[in-house]
Amino acid sequence: MATTLLEQVAAGDQSAVGKVLDQYGDLVWSLARRFLGNSPEAEDAVQDIFIAVWSSADRYKPELASEVTFIATIARRRLIDRLRKNSRTPDSETYDESIASQNPDSVNRITENVEVQNVVRVLNDMPAEHREILSLSVYEGYSHSEIADRLDIPLGTVKTRVRRGLIHIREQLRLEEREANGGAS
Repeated sequence: MATTLLEQVAAGDQSAVGKVLDQYGDLVWSLARRFLGNSPEAEDAVQDIFIAVWSSADRYKPELASEVTFIATIARRRLIDRLRKNSRTPDSETYDESIASQNPDSVNRITENVEVQNVVRVLNDMPAEHREILSLSVYEGYSHSEIADRLDIPLGTVKTRVRRGLIHIREQLRLEEREANGGAS
């Protein structure tokens, strides 16, 4: 069985580091620009994300998710953390110990992680043509027309598959939520 790039990085293969940068650099840049705009902050974020990818490579499990999903999840989490950090402006006069002790960021991260895992699982069960188009759109940031050009299919087909794919994910997650709540709607 061939090893993935992240497994090679985890094993210390320096050439795999460059391959990961080549293969996923555009994805990480597009996510950083989407979250932070075209700024020096986005450049710093991209560096932080790849450092996080290298340090997390040993935790990657190909049977649970694709490399692109793993890297996009790390990128998204790091970018959200950066946005939260940048939006915090502590005011010593209004600091409240009871509010600080509640640590809502931890709850949000746990919730986001479970939600991402559920979406990834549903996405992996979808037909390949829907999964590929959603991956190009959501993870890699391509526009519908860019996807149509890249896959050489009509723009209307791309839009329909994206819409149906998102509806399918939403319906599956609602079904799972109902089942988890004992079948109540």
